[in-house]
Amino acid sequence: GEDCVEVASQVPGVIPVRDSKLAANSPLLLIPNPAWDAFLTSLK
Repeated sequence: GEDCVEVASQVPGVIPVRDSKLAANSPLLLIPNPAWDAFLTSLK
């Protein structure tokens, strides 16, 4: 698809997410682990 995100897992307590097309120029969203887990659960 046209919409892509990058997710990192090396930061304790949060999941950094950014737009892969903008790479280093993308705003970085820091999502707390419980919120990320809830998001993934909602996709299932």
